[in-house]
Amino acid sequence: MVYGGDGLGRLPADEQGPGKAVFVPFVLEGEKVELSLLEQKRGFARGELQQVLEASAQRVSPDCPYFQRCGGCHYQHAHYPHQLAIKTAILRENLRRIAKLELECEVEVHPSPAWNYRNRTRLKVQTSPAFAVGYYRLNSHELLSIEHCPISSPLINRAIAALCDAGGTSSSTWSQLQEIELFANADDTELLMEILCAADTTENQAQALAKQLHEAIPGAVGCVAFKSQGREAQIARVAASGAAEITYQTRFVSYRVSARAFFQTNRHLVADLANLVTQGYAGRAALDLYAGVGLFSSVLSREFTSVIAVESSPISFGDLRYNSPANVKAVRAMSEQYLKSMSGRLQPDLVVVDPPRSGLGETVIHSLVTLGAPRITYVSCDPATLSRDLGGLLRGGYRVEQAHLVDLFPQTYHLESVFHLVR
Repeated sequence: MVYGGDGLGRLPADEQGPGKAVFVPFVLEGEKVELSLLEQKRGFARGELQQVLEASAQRVSPDCPYFQRCGGCHYQHAHYPHQLAIKTAILRENLRRIAKLELECEVEVHPSPAWNYRNRTRLKVQTSPAFAVGYYRLNSHELLSIEHCPISSPLINRAIAALCDAGGTSSSTWSQLQEIELFANADDTELLMEILCAADTTENQAQALAKQLHEAIPGAVGCVAFKSQGREAQIARVAASGAAEITYQTRFVSYRVSARAFFQTNRHLVADLANLVTQGYAGRAALDLYAGVGLFSSVLSREFTSVIAVESSPISFGDLRYNSPANVKAVRAMSEQYLKSMSGRLQPDLVVVDPPRSGLGETVIHSLVTLGAPRITYVSCDPATLSRDLGGLLRGGYRVEQAHLVDLFPQTYHLESVFHLVR
């Protein structure tokens, strides 16, 4: 199994030599399958599963009627404990191949409830010829209409049902609707909606649409409307009905999270992730890069005299400032720019980094090695960029003390990991 959801196998050998490598989704290791070839390149091929001839003992019947048609989930055909084993093996393989790192410590696995775990779901909307909401079909931009989503929270599923009902009797205003995102609070009792309207939507149309959706969806505390504008298709807020943010209460901290601000999507593991990243650390100063709304810095503030939290997104930064206790200094900046501007003036006891999927990159790695903090905690959502970045940190004198796989995304190939490094 390889990162991205596919299985890597071999086609039968032929007169040209050993069988070509082939990538096939919805298979498991050790299985023998019949497939049709969708694409052939010089060094590999891509296939579509037609029939499982010899099934793995770990194969199960998917619980979702949309599985294999919807592009959202990849592992519903595997028993959940085996999904964790797949992800652990993929994480280790990426570290071995890219970072040249053979972990000396165990990868500690933190499972999640396998279903109804998502607190945030983004749906595509079709208004003509009939109203429908759903996700893109596998490997396409064609809408797959759905009536429920088994990995989303119960409140979100009630909202999806209400959307389907309301959309069937909607006014012409709804024709401007392109996407809707549903974000549930920690106890799944309140919902914040974000909608994306067509670029030609007027402010009055957006306001009317936000109001109608706010009133139609159970548990909704507000609806915020956005639309694309400008040559670079920047997303701009154009209207709102009710609240424009939600309060997310964890075991440790209460967070304000505004529409379009980033926040972790697994409603069961938010507090566990924050605890895993911060627990056992204390000291004079901590640096939290890519801080978001302050998920980690707000917890670090309890054990460190001062915390510097750096975030570049204006929406997330607004929440970061609101959520930060007095001993947390919120800085709006790109992490690489901040590290460069503060070169020689920072002496943190701990640095926490939680970069986007693209990872840290060479500039930040070089700055962190130069900074020389005794501890770095790296939170990653991509094992390939994690491995690339760890290679640079290891060459800079760090070593891995602990490795954790936090399964924020059951049924999918996505995996979150937390690595504690010491120097």
